Amino acid sequence: MEKLPPITDKRVLVGHNTADDAGVIRINDELALVLTVDIFTPIVDDPYTYGQISAANSLSDVYAMGGTPYSALNIVGFPKDLFPIEVLADILRGGADKAMEANTVILGGHTISDDEMKYGLAVTGLIHPDRIITNANARPGDVLILTKPIGTGTITTALKAGKGTKPMIKNVSELMMRLNKTAAEACQRVGINACTDITGFGLLGHALEVARESGVGLIFNYNDIPIIPDAIETTKKGFVPGGTKANHLYAAPDVEYADRLGINEQYLLCDPQTSGGLLISVPEDCAEQLRNELTDAGDSAFIIGYVTNENKGKIRVL
Repeated sequence: MEKLPPITDKRVLVGHNTADDAGVIRINDELALVLTVDIFTPIVDDPYTYGQISAANSLSDVYAMGGTPYSALNIVGFPKDLFPIEVLADILRGGADKAMEANTVILGGHTISDDEMKYGLAVTGLIHPDRIITNANARPGDVLILTKPIGTGTITTALKAGKGTKPMIKNVSELMMRLNKTAAEACQRVGINACTDITGFGLLGHALEVARESGVGLIFNYNDIPIIPDAIETTKKGFVPGGTKANHLYAAPDVEYADRLGINEQYLLCDPQTSGGLLISVPEDCAEQLRNELTDAGDSAFIIGYVTNENKGKIRVL
């Protein structure tokens, strides 16, 4: 993106310069559009479940910005010589049902013949220009809250290798299918400073973006970070995605780990997530209210650390 001309259009409220979750462009003083797109290959065998997970993942970026998803378009790569058309129908049905749950209309889309299955959504959301939440406003003293446990990357890697159990598949699928809708609504009601969703760059990769863009340091307590129990076991058995190792290498210069945290623990913090939770930076005096609102709405709310004015642009894991 550095090789592209800088965005100078004054209508653009959030562009690609801040490594945020979605772009935002102003329509008028009362309305802005939140725009995002995401697409990936199957991570579970069931086409309908895959469609739901991919749609939830695509919608998540709008929620992370504080917006409300409004409409979407399907994007599909389909290997027509490998799968019957009914498989594609089930994927699209899964995406449509998840979008309906988000009160989002899928208007159509585009399909190409491809060597490998791919599915995702281009999503348009709505937001008031004064209520945009970015990853660039975390403030010293804020509490850091995570709304979903991490570890989906290592588990789905094990599943692809045929090493998963039915309960493991069910649990991780339900987690990835869960929308960040109620969490985003709670954030708007309470008032937070910064937010990002945890996806392909892992917890530490996305948290580093918050630290750098906000000009702050982050402190995490490993024992407070929720990790799917199955993920601990799959990581120990060597099911570590290539993305995990790339994330770990990327984060290494700016992350200080406690001495007792070995490579497996470090890998879990860098595990690439699919349709992960929100990492929320909230003023300390609002943290308990937000936590109560999240749990009352059926979401999880884990306090995993805080924001500091020291070691700006870096993370310490205690």
